[in-house]
Amino acid sequence: MKFMKLGSKPDAFQSGGADVRLVVSDLATDVIVHIGEVRFYLHKFPLLSKSSKLQKLVLKATEKGTDDIHIDDLPGGAKGFEICAKFCYGMVVTLSPHNVVAARCAAEFLGMTEDMDKGNLIFKIEVFINSSILRSWKDSIIVLQSTKALLPWSEELKVVGRCIDAIASKTSVDPANVSWSYSYNKKGVACTEIIEPAGKTSVAPKDWWVEDLCELDVDLYKRVMVAIKSKGRMSPDLIGEALKAYAVRWLPDSYDALVADDYMRRNQCLVETIIWLLPSDKSSGCSCRFLLKLLKVAILVGSGDHVKEELMRRISFQLHKASVKDLLLPAASPSEGMHDVRLVHNLVQRFVARTALSHNGDFVEKSDEKMIELNFEQESTLALGELVDGYLSEVAADPDLEFSTFVELATAVPEAARPVHDGLYYAVDAYIKEHPDINKADKKKICSLIDVKKLSTDACVHATQNDRLPLRVVVQVLFFQQLRAGSSSVPAPTDGGEHACAKPVQEQSEHCERRIPRHPNKLDKQVTSLSARGEGEDRHVELRGGRSSFKDQVVGRNSFKDQVVGRNSFKDQLGGLLLQSRSRRIFDKLWSSKGHGESGKGSETSGSSQSPPSTAKPTEVKPSPLPPLRNRRYSVS
Repeated sequence: MKFMKLGSKPDAFQSGGADVRLVVSDLATDVIVHIGEVRFYLHKFPLLSKSSKLQKLVLKATEKGTDDIHIDDLPGGAKGFEICAKFCYGMVVTLSPHNVVAARCAAEFLGMTEDMDKGNLIFKIEVFINSSILRSWKDSIIVLQSTKALLPWSEELKVVGRCIDAIASKTSVDPANVSWSYSYNKKGVACTEIIEPAGKTSVAPKDWWVEDLCELDVDLYKRVMVAIKSKGRMSPDLIGEALKAYAVRWLPDSYDALVADDYMRRNQCLVETIIWLLPSDKSSGCSCRFLLKLLKVAILVGSGDHVKEELMRRISFQLHKASVKDLLLPAASPSEGMHDVRLVHNLVQRFVARTALSHNGDFVEKSDEKMIELNFEQESTLALGELVDGYLSEVAADPDLEFSTFVELATAVPEAARPVHDGLYYAVDAYIKEHPDINKADKKKICSLIDVKKLSTDACVHATQNDRLPLRVVVQVLFFQQLRAGSSSVPAPTDGGEHACAKPVQEQSEHCERRIPRHPNKLDKQVTSLSARGEGEDRHVELRGGRSSFKDQVVGRNSFKDQVVGRNSFKDQLGGLLLQSRSRRIFDKLWSSKGHGESGKGSETSGSSQSPPSTAKPTEVKPSPLPPLRNRRYSVS
């Protein structure tokens, strides 16, 4: 910290109480200057030789026959006037960053210019400011802070502007050339520790200036950041880092302190200022988590719609980087539930629209850079699907969450974002569990969001044991698992038909998935056609070549029972799935053989079907020659 001493005479000012100042002298005082509640007992001659303002006031007081002078609007108050009075007496005065602005404004008010006396107080103070204060990083910040209490005088005297320019210029300097002291407490360095140029062992970090600027009030901080950004030398990432540090410094952590009546307006102004200072590049500079926290605070303190719109536009560029906890934004009103799901839905729609727009761009050439952009879009889309499914699972516990709102958000995610439907399944299950009064139509609709072909083995096990799901969904899961298990055990013939070698399990599973019907509502009809074996009641699924029945195509040379049920139980085919009695009973009714009569139609409520007795052996079907595997295509009628 810089200091400047003026004058050479000993300080003769004494306090005669809390509101009295007097000069110890052999001569009696002849003027009393009232600065607010404080009285100064002084002599006229030293004051009149330095101050034009005091000359006029003393003349008026003499004309009125009084020695009292009242000055109620002196900038700097009693402390500023005392510095000016001591300077008039030639006493020792110490100027510092803490009192220099008050002394400068008071000297300006009193007219202590060069016209009155050469080397007057204004000249001395200006020399100190320009030669010492503005060259010091810390002193510039201290002086800038002190200017707020002395507005508009400090503004008119350009003290504020000069300090802002000095600070902005220093932040733009290459960190390798930083030669002034600064405090840095981000990496374990204590706040009071000063890094001096003489003992400096390493280059200053790029964000060395961030913490010191956090001490400024919001109005001054805004002006400093505008000056820093206008120079165009600061990266958006550093600007974002500075704004984040300032928000952490001044925004309270607790909800009560944030929405308290005494601080609501201040917090609202603070949030709006930070948002206004965000980097112009919406896709960089600030993390998605920080932007979502700002959005949450903006909602709580009641910021305007334009503020929320700006934040939502920025968040939509990097929504896939958020976490479920970040998206738990409070609802604007208690009637809408605990969380603002519609706002999250809006964010998802914006992100999907932006991704689709960039994906449909001119990516005709398969260059490395453009393929990297496509891969990035694909990764961000997958991350979005996982994020939305996790968010749905979290907000499903809200009893006030509307059914339509849940479905709209679940369907806002593109199909490519969900290669696996486990997250969506658990979210739907959580919603059904927390909303037991949901009607059958809505339950069927919400369960139709799940593609059973995209469920993992663990999710399938959970689904088959889940009493909350409709019977049709359980049957679909069982049917798909049965086909997948049966496909994994069927050897695949070679193209020439001479040798039969087993394909890898993954390829067989994919081949089986291509055979699965696209419309689950035809499941009953397909299950009936598979279970009807015997005389005159077989329903055949035609090959395009017209040569084989459905049993020949899917099963090959053995019957469906030998291939799917065969020598192993259903439990073995599903890899040891432990089904509850309800799920096992449904499957047994669908697939067990009770006789050679007509096959009945499956019922969604009972899951039963008529079939030949279980003791009767299935009719053997002679195999017919099959075309090569790569030329076979199936169509289910």
